[in-house]
Formats: sequence, structure tokens, C-alpha cells
Amino acid sequence: MNSLHKVRIAIAGTILLALVAGTLAYGLDYYRLDAKDRVFHEKHRQLRPSGRIGIDLGMLGVMLFFGLYGYPIRKKWKWLQRFGKTKNWLDFHILLGIAAPLVITLHSSFKFQGLAGVAYLLMMIVMASGFAGRYIYGQIPRSLNETTLTLAEIEALAGSARTEIARQKIVSPAQMERFLVVPDKSRVERMSMTGAVIAMVFRDAIRPFQTAALRRAAAPSMGDNVRTLFGFLPSPHTELESVIGLARRQARLAQKMAFLERAHRLFQLWHVIHRPFSYSFAVLACLHVTFAVLMGFY
Repeated sequence: MNSLHKVRIAIAGTILLALVAGTLAYGLDYYRLDAKDRVFHEKHRQLRPSGRIGIDLGMLGVMLFFGLYGYPIRKKWKWLQRFGKTKNWLDFHILLGIAAPLVITLHSSFKFQGLAGVAYLLMMIVMASGFAGRYIYGQIPRSLNETTLTLAEIEALAGSARTEIARQKIVSPAQMERFLVVPDKSRVERMSMTGAVIAMVFRDAIRPFQTAALRRAAAPSMGDNVRTLFGFLPSPHTELESVIGLARRQARLAQKMAFLERAHRLFQLWHVIHRPFSYSFAVLACLHVTFAVLMGFY
């Protein structure tokens, strides 16, 4: 079922990407012109916001954006929770959140003025905050049924990974200690909210470099280091990669244990910020469509 979901996401993403890329390729010579020169271009009647293609893109963009509300509505309406997994709905939510701004940007023909310009700015804020929210969401460990794990459950998972790493004896305790350096929970609690965010992002950014260092230290030979681009690519040694995977998992869990309380507070704060922008854009989008219909653009 999970692989089928990935296929659906891939197909939907490919179709939307092809639509955006095809429209951009078709209208590139038009989009590059100044507004005063576009009226003389042969594609102006089709690609302007009120043109045949422009209106179709606008309608599609609005439908994609309002499709985003399926995810929060599902959380409110219990009967919808019988259909699919929360993670699958979230994946489509993210896909629509990326596709809608791209399609609406083409609908606007890269000109943002008046009410439509304000709505577009709000939409971009919603998209940016959506990426931030997805990152924060990922900092809160969850079980397979999307239930938030308790600190004790996270510690149990980390302990299981630590035991398996020690049993295989491929990575030394000293190497693991260097890999698992994270601030303790009491220190994180003294951080400001901004400081906690910076610390989380920094530690996620350096983890690939830490993983590469761990892979170099545990590699059987210099030739293995060269073949893996000095640890940045997986090695052909199955047991080593298994331990590396466990080490990465333990490092992520150790970080999430330290930042768990901060991540919960950040996620609550994010909801307070994200929702008003989202609802404001929805209202302005409805007004924009209403005015366009009343003024005869459609």
C-alpha cells in the first residue's frame, strides 16, 4: 500500500510538473517581455491572466489550493479518517502546496498588482510557512499510526538502536560518542525559541558530514573511502551500512529527545501563524475570482 501511494504521488507530481514546464516553455518568449510590449505579442490573447490559457491556469490553481484544505478538514471530520493514512494525506497536501503557487504564478503571467498581488504575496507566505511547518512536524517522533510518541517511547527506541550497534561491534563507542553529541535537555530548555530553531536546523545540516566522518572511520580500507567519496555515498558493505543507518536513527532520536518540548511548542505556534495567512488568502482568492467574473473576464 505504501508503494502504491508513492506511485500515485509520483504520477500526480509528474503530471503537474509537465504542465508547468510545458506552459513555461510555450510562453517563455512572452513572459520575458515588458507589460507594454506583451499586448503586441501573438500569444497575449492566450497567456494573459484573462486569456484562454490564463483563465484555465487560474481555475486549476484555485482548485489545487482549495484542495489543500482536505488535510485539515480530515483532521476535524472523524468519518474522513477512515480513508487512507494521515501521512498519505499529508503528502498530497504538500504536493498541492507546491503545485498551486507554480500554476498561479503562470496564471498571473509573472505580474502581481492590486488585489491579486496581495493575494499572491499571502499565498507565498503560506507556502513558505508550510515548508517550515513540515520541518517542525518531522521533529516530533510518531508511531506508524501517526500517534505522537512519549519521551519514554523515544528513549526505548534509541536504547534498542544503541544495543544493536554495540552488538555488531563495527563502530567503536568513541566514534559513536562523537556522532551523538547533542545538547542536553536542560540546556535546550534554557534556549530562546529562535535559538532552539537555529540549533535544530544546524544539527540537521551537519548530520550528513557527521555520517560521512563515521563512515570514513569505520571503512575497512582507503579504497572504500575513495569509492564512497570519503563517506558521502553508501558503501558496498551491507553490515557497515546497517550500523550507519542505526547510528543515524539513534542520532535523530537523541536530538528529538532533547528538543521534544521545544518542537511541540513551535508546532503550536506555527499553527497560530499559518492558519490566518491561509484563510486570508482563501478569502482574497474568492474575491479575486468574483471580481473577475463580474467584470466579464470570464
